Amino acid sequence: MEDREIIALYWSRSQEAIGETAKKYGAYCAAIIRRVLGDGRDQEECLNDTWLGAWNAIPPQRPVRLAVFLGRIARNTALDRYSYNTAQCRSSGFEAVLEELAECVSGVSMEDDLELRQLGESISRYLATVSPTARWVFLRRYFHCESIQEIAVVSGFTRSKVTALLHRTRKGLQVHLRKEGYDP
Repeated sequence: MEDREIIALYWSRSQEAIGETAKKYGAYCAAIIRRVLGDGRDQEECLNDTWLGAWNAIPPQRPVRLAVFLGRIARNTALDRYSYNTAQCRSSGFEAVLEELAECVSGVSMEDDLELRQLGESISRYLATVSPTARWVFLRRYFHCESIQEIAVVSGFTRSKVTALLHRTRKGLQVHLRKEGYDP
């Protein structure tokens, strides 16, 4: 089923929308959730929360790209579960991703929604200035939480090339954020 048809189902409040969404995007959202959480224990619950999040958001929102919209909901749902799990002294491989970015954004309060939104806009502006390859690798690592090995396999790059590309991109981001007034 096409995305516009799935969105139309949400707008008409048809329960079929969730089934069609799960059929088309279940594996995609599950992969994002698995990368954040590190295992599949909470995956099903996060997927259900993702479908509920989509149900509650459409309408009033009408996503232009349904995959990106659902990916963001899945990622945020998994991050919420990650916070809950780590508060109970459990952890996943997501800590490595957070540690890598900490050198760029450690001075930002994670409690202030406006500040986080502005930080996200600043990062987006920076990513618009880098090569498409650097942007693709950066997003695979820090949005989709893929391992360096996974990125290397998908891209055909060596692990060292992926690592070097990420390092250069993070260093450039750090410089960009300083220019925009963030103090990492």
